[in-house]
Formats: sequence, structure tokens, C-alpha cells
Amino acid sequence: MNLESEQTYFMQQALLEAKKAYLINEVPIGAVVVHEGEIVGRGHNLREWLEDATVHAEVVAIQEACRTLNSWRLVDCDLYVTIEPCLMCSGAIINSRIGRVYYGAPDPKAGAVTSLYQTLTDQRLNHQVEVVSGLFAEESATLMKNFFKAARKKRKIEKISWYFCS
Repeated sequence: MNLESEQTYFMQQALLEAKKAYLINEVPIGAVVVHEGEIVGRGHNLREWLEDATVHAEVVAIQEACRTLNSWRLVDCDLYVTIEPCLMCSGAIINSRIGRVYYGAPDPKAGAVTSLYQTLTDQRLNHQVEVVSGLFAEESATLMKNFFKAARKKRKIEKISWYFCS
């Protein structure tokens, strides 16, 4: 498999994880950690499900990769994630020493890789991460837009139902 087809395959796997989150009414973000061409960690958002603010897709995937490889150091690993990581996830990426991050769509409200901050490439930190953005950006953004559109519609229906049933 060449590099481009590998990147396509792994980002598709991250999108599958995002779709799992969507199905359980979580913000549809998915991630996979790859080591030597194999997925060693998978994750999707579980904040609502577990009522835990820290259970982001990237963190779940990193935790599974650490268990799989029996190490907190993921130096030879890449992370594929559908949406630009937030500040917390960027910290986890740096602390686990992941070498490269591929992400789909930017997150202008919480992105800490290029949108609001450039955390992963900040030379003041003890580890820098190579960043590749835009891989399956449209698909990743569309999944998010559809999720939030449906959530707004649901809230509107609940509000109307409450009004008429009260």
C-alpha cells in the first residue's frame, strides 16, 4: 500500500469511529492511532455517554494505543482524527510523543492545532508534532454539520412539545 492509500484508509477508519459517536448521540469525532501500518488504538467521543468531559476521541484512541503497545511513549505512531484537536487533546498528543497528526476539518471554535493555537508545532514545548490537515475535510465537516443541525431540530421540537404539554 502506498502512502496516499494508507492515509486514505486510516482516515476512513477515523470516520467510521466518528459515525459510531453519531449513532449514540455524541459529537461525531473519531480517531485512530497507527503504529507500523497497523491500528493500535481507536476512539470516538463518549463525553455524554460516560458523563466525563475528558473522554474525547483522541484521548480514547491514545489510551488504547498505550495499552496495546505497553508504553505511554507513542513516538513511532501517527494519529488520524476527523476534526482538529482541542487544547486538551493536543496536550495528550504532545505528552504521548505522537510523531504525526492527520486531521480532517478545522475547528474554528476550539481547534488548538492551527485555528486558535498552534500547540503541536510550538517550539517552546519539549515535543513538536508534524501536522497534515485537510484529509477528508469535507466528509468530516459534513458529519459535524448534520449532527448539530439534527440536535438543534430536536431541541426545537422538545421546546414546542413542552409548551403544548404544560
